[in-house]
This record gives sequence, C-alpha cells and structure tokens, in this order.
Amino acid sequence: MSDTEKDLLSGQTVGIIGAGSMGGSIARGLVESGALPGSSVFVCDHNPGKLEALASEAGVRTFQTSAELLAAKPGIVVLAVKPQVLAPVLAQHAADLDGVLVVSIAAGVTLATLEAALPGSRAVRVMPNLPVSVRSGASAVTGGASASATDVETVRALFATLGSAKVMREDQLDAEGAVVGCAPAYFALMVDALTRAGIRAGLRAADAREMVNATMLGVAESLAQSGEHPRAYMERVTSPGGTTAAALYELEPALVDGCYDAVDAALARTAELAKG
Repeated sequence: MSDTEKDLLSGQTVGIIGAGSMGGSIARGLVESGALPGSSVFVCDHNPGKLEALASEAGVRTFQTSAELLAAKPGIVVLAVKPQVLAPVLAQHAADLDGVLVVSIAAGVTLATLEAALPGSRAVRVMPNLPVSVRSGASAVTGGASASATDVETVRALFATLGSAKVMREDQLDAEGAVVGCAPAYFALMVDALTRAGIRAGLRAADAREMVNATMLGVAESLAQSGEHPRAYMERVTSPGGTTAAALYELEPALVDGCYDAVDAALARTAELAKG
C-alpha cells in the first residue's frame, strides 16, 4: 500500500451491509491487509453465525440490522447484497445514507439507478471478484456524478488492499464483470477439466488435482511477477514438434472460441438482469 493510499484510508470507517461470500471477504481482507483495524470495520447480516465468525477472526464490529450499523455513522458504506435485494435496502435507508460515500457491488445496477434512489449520497460502483477473499482479487471502480475524484480514489485504494483495482468508465464494467468477475469460475473449470483428463489418462485423482492446482498457482505468480506476455511464457514451455505443441494445437481453438462465447453469454445475461 502506497503512502497516498494510506493517507486516504487513515481514520476511515467502513460499514458493510451483507456478510456473504463477497461482503465477508471484503471485511476480512481490509483487516488482514492492515488497511483498517477491526474496530473501524462494521458489518451487519441476518445470519448470526457469519457475524460471530467475522468478529472472532477479524475483530470487526457486528450489528444485527442495517439500521443499527448505519446509526454507528460509518464514513463509507459498502452495499454487499444481491441485485434483487438492493432496491429494498436503498428505499429503506435513503435518508440514513444522505451525504455518505456509498459503494455498490451489485452487478447490473447502474449509477443512474443508485443516484435516483440515493439523491443525497455519493455513489461509486465496484465490480470485484471472489479472489478478494485471499487478497488477490481484481476490482473495477467507477464513480457517479456526485462522487468526487477523491471519493473514487479512496474506494480504489480500499479495494487495492484486496488485490488489483482499476478505475474504469461505467460502460466498461459489464465487460469487466463478464471477463474478470466470472474468471474465477472459468479458471476453476479449467483446473477441474485438466484433473479429469489426468484421471482418464491414469493418474490418481488427488495427485492430479494437487499438481494442477500447484501449476496454476505457479503460472499465475510467474506471470504476475515477471510481466511476461502469456504467449512468450507458452513458447518457453513448447518445444518444436513436441508434446505441448501437439496439445496446444488441439486445445487452443476450442478454448479461445469458448472464452469468447462465455463472455458473450455473461454479457447477455447481465443485460437481462439489468432490465429486471
């Protein structure tokens, strides 16, 4: 975390409405990264078990209801609820959120919708993905008309403690969600497919899964640390006329076309959800 990011986050309090997979991961990550002390992270959820676990593991402050959380006056409020649940939350707390920097992670809910429902708030949208749970996620950030440049940078700094965070235009968020937001499932599918291929070829399931997982982690770390282009990395593994070359000849067309089709399908579904 840079000195500028530390300054932006210093003294901040963050309230998170919703302690599901994403909300809970954000809460834990903010504390584990050292960005904020547990006493500065407020979380509410209808599930007492989730709150107890967060309080025990991260030392966050927990609340049974969103009204109780907002009464504690957090400076930033993260709405970590599903899109279909968001509208009632906005309607219930429009007055409570007046003047507050509000961050929505709900896919398909536009800034225009947020600002219409929260006319007194400063709205920012963020599209994170699940690896924020291990502080290796990727998040796209975009601010509404009511949010200042400092607001947007503060939210970016907040999510940068959980991995990569980039400021984008709102019209880019759907594409980021379809590519990066869904990517953990894409990668997990690839691991599962390679594991099953290994089993089919005669490997023990546990051995194949462990080795494929280790390889995926190694490739990710190598590319992240070196900045090497994936094609260059592939060339280092591929000998002319060798087994990898033969395998890639079969895999690449199906994989590339499958990725294009998957992103198109995710975008189409995003558009459907946005229509309600």
